[in-house]
Amino acid sequence: MEAGWLSIVPFLLVIPVAIYTRQVLPGLIVGLLVGSYLVEPTILGGMQAMLSYVVEALIDENNIKIIVFLYAFSGLVGLVKTSGGIKGFVEMASEKITNKRQALILTYVSTIGTFSAPTFRFVTIAPIMKALLKKVKMSTKELGFVIETTATPVIVLIPVATAFVGYMVSVIQISVQNEGSALDPYDLFIRSIPFNFFAIVMILLGIYLSFFHHSKTGGPTQIEEEEKPEEDWHNCHPSVSLELPNKPLNLIIPIILVIGLTLFLTWWDGRGEGVNFFQAFIEADVLQAMVVALLITIFISMAFFLFQRFKLSDLIDSFILGGNELMAVIVLLSVVWGLSSVTDDLGFSGFVTANIGWIPHMFLTPLMFLFGAAISYFIGSAWGAWGILMPLGVSMSFAADVNLPLVIGAVFASGSFGAFSSPLSDDTNTIAKILGLTVIDYAKFKLKPALIAAAITAVLYTVVPFLL
Repeated sequence: MEAGWLSIVPFLLVIPVAIYTRQVLPGLIVGLLVGSYLVEPTILGGMQAMLSYVVEALIDENNIKIIVFLYAFSGLVGLVKTSGGIKGFVEMASEKITNKRQALILTYVSTIGTFSAPTFRFVTIAPIMKALLKKVKMSTKELGFVIETTATPVIVLIPVATAFVGYMVSVIQISVQNEGSALDPYDLFIRSIPFNFFAIVMILLGIYLSFFHHSKTGGPTQIEEEEKPEEDWHNCHPSVSLELPNKPLNLIIPIILVIGLTLFLTWWDGRGEGVNFFQAFIEADVLQAMVVALLITIFISMAFFLFQRFKLSDLIDSFILGGNELMAVIVLLSVVWGLSSVTDDLGFSGFVTANIGWIPHMFLTPLMFLFGAAISYFIGSAWGAWGILMPLGVSMSFAADVNLPLVIGAVFASGSFGAFSSPLSDDTNTIAKILGLTVIDYAKFKLKPALIAAAITAVLYTVVPFLL
């Protein structure tokens, strides 16, 4: 099919529907459905085409591995919760903190062991900080801000053993394949990490505001005396409930296993004659290594928990319940794959190539970031924004000969902005719920530093291309 304006119709529908409904999935489904009917414009043909696009995406070997990884990873978190790993870690850490600086240092240092997913960090660190709130004399808004700067902004920069990696590599893979390129998607992800400027700036800004900024004019580090009845921190989240056992090793051991095995198996898969230690990580099938490492960790963890006399039926139930928490993401990813395929068949890449010349190339990357940041803010989803925008960003990069890792980094940065700042994001709502904050007030509180970081990011995307 010739490249034409019809190829952008699905995207023109996805974005407004997602913003109007404040849900990513309805917009993606509408875009996929309309695109399918544009490919097969008959009553049954469009629906059959839609089913075919989704099924073809789901039977792809790498896509199946990504689904297994996401489900199993969430299932492992469910096991850790039920076995008292999170609660035990919270109890252990809260006994050792006596002042604000120690609390802040723990928040940052603990990222080493809890970087797997934002929610995992929140339920591990937020209860500790809440238990110490009066002791360290921090406001709850300040506390939430500090914790969030060490969640999504950090996690999007980590290339192994996180819930994000599989999804991020997947959206790169489908976007690059639509351009007919054989570039390695994981290699592109690694190379894009230094260009996720929003995440990097937000981390640095968070460190500055946490440790060095002492203004009392309403900034994120203002100490507010909040007269609220004291609440038992065990009630802030089911993961730290009083009913759970107190077993910190049930968190520490699975984390060490999954990180250690992922790194070892990645090196093992990529090793070879003439390949040094660091090259092995680039040569390896990282997704395969991550999935195998995760499965081994689950089996060892299950055996470890059974040895502690946990019931097998309870462990299985907690694994399934944990995995099911990511089913919405798996459905989202399946629709993203299908939408990307249908727009490719409609000639989207050719359309972008033919119509992008009027935009000065130096402005493409900052405009992509600002456009994506606005979308992610209004839909409240980093993953949704990445799924919508990555095909567009990659097509623009190929068409305008703009540095591809830079553009990929800008797309990921735009989603990171929404995940951090939007009142609709899971991050905002989860941390507000745990800390007992009003969602809108908390979102307004952190919007100013987020906008400062976004402005710095936009400037960097304008300047950096001249240095490459």
